[in-house]
Amino acid sequence: MAEKRWASTKDFIDISRTIADQTGIPISFEGKYRWIVFLPSITNRAIPVLNRYYGVFEDGEVKIGEIEARKRDTPKFIRRAQLDMIDALAQARNSKEFLERIPRAINVLKKYALALVERKVPLEQLLITKQISFDPSEYMHDVYQAIAAKQLLAAGVDISAGQVIRYLITDAENRRANRRVRAAELIDRNTNYDVKKYLELLFGAAANMLSPFGYTAENIRDFVLYGEKQAILD
Repeated sequence: MAEKRWASTKDFIDISRTIADQTGIPISFEGKYRWIVFLPSITNRAIPVLNRYYGVFEDGEVKIGEIEARKRDTPKFIRRAQLDMIDALAQARNSKEFLERIPRAINVLKKYALALVERKVPLEQLLITKQISFDPSEYMHDVYQAIAAKQLLAAGVDISAGQVIRYLITDAENRRANRRVRAAELIDRNTNYDVKKYLELLFGAAANMLSPFGYTAENIRDFVLYGEKQAILD
């Protein structure tokens, strides 16, 4: 019986060239992964998509697709948390070790959650960036970027469709729309962030990464917040 042989880098390069020659479609070999996780479609959670992924090459280089850490509107704090969770998983050499390291990634998340709860996160790290699609007066609903744009307009800043707005979520559930967020330019020493809302964003980003393994934002939240300290936000 012939000895089993794993495909080498040269094998993958050769087959890529063969496919390109026979189809006329350019194909390049990017590298071999130790492991890679494909995440589900936003519109259909049962179907994984090719552009939503994260993984680690054989040489240890991390590669990520369209997840929160790559999106412009993700706060720096959430982006860094997600990247640090991936770093905690990156040492895994295969899928088995990946699963074994998930608790380490959750422990990383705990540190970020605690920083939010203790209000130790600089406001600059929590700003959300959005491009407004309409002039401020044309918005029919009080979406966050529209509220921030109207604040700037009232402060004498010229704001129009297409501009980029940065804002902090200050009180997401406030009945008065103007108090739900604060435009970055109007933040002062009395401005605070909405802990619960930013925890929601943090746990959502973590759940997005770990959803293929049965994790949800809810069970991550319960474990992180209530596993050791009951009712930490009460």
